Amino acid sequence: MLFNLDPDNKARPVGGRIRQKNESIILRAAEIEFANSGFKGASMNDIAQRADLPKANIHYYFKNKLGLYIAVLSDIIALWDSTLNAITPEDNPREVLTTYVQRKIEFSAQNPLASRIFANELISGAPNMKEYFRDDYAIWFKGRADIFRAWAAQGKIDPEVSPEHLIFLLWSATQHYADFSTQIEAALGKEQLDESDYQDAASTLLHIILKGCGIK
Repeated sequence: MLFNLDPDNKARPVGGRIRQKNESIILRAAEIEFANSGFKGASMNDIAQRADLPKANIHYYFKNKLGLYIAVLSDIIALWDSTLNAITPEDNPREVLTTYVQRKIEFSAQNPLASRIFANELISGAPNMKEYFRDDYAIWFKGRADIFRAWAAQGKIDPEVSPEHLIFLLWSATQHYADFSTQIEAALGKEQLDESDYQDAASTLLHIILKGCGIK
């Protein structure tokens, strides 16, 4: 699903590799600042300093702080949704669910700050994402649930499983390892989760989800 709350908020395009490189640097710096300070606490000046670029360069690519914040959220959602965007009733749910869980757990391991930004935005009532939760979002979500429902009708998954709540479970279970990593580390007695922890998480979640969906 495309996430573009304000397409005019981004400054005029700059072509070539320089644009891609600078935008990537800015987005990564903004991700850290928004995760650490929240939308209100982060400043364009702090983001510029972290990116090691002049503040004017930040405004050249992104008109204002809200535009940059939306771009960060857009990256997060695009990565999360990419696995489910192209699914069809003809697909194998085992393959779809396995790919989704593995990618989301990998994302939690590699991009925990991004997930926390999204979580903090929702906890705050999503003040900057009102447009995202309107018609396009509902249409996208219904389309995914309908495909899960089609799988149930074909006998590919247990019809007793609610497609909507299965999707909610997929979201929450995989993002938990980014949003609540501090709690998990304390419970496991570790300073930091390692690759084996994330592999164990993915395999356990897949075992429970696939079995619960009646997928052999």
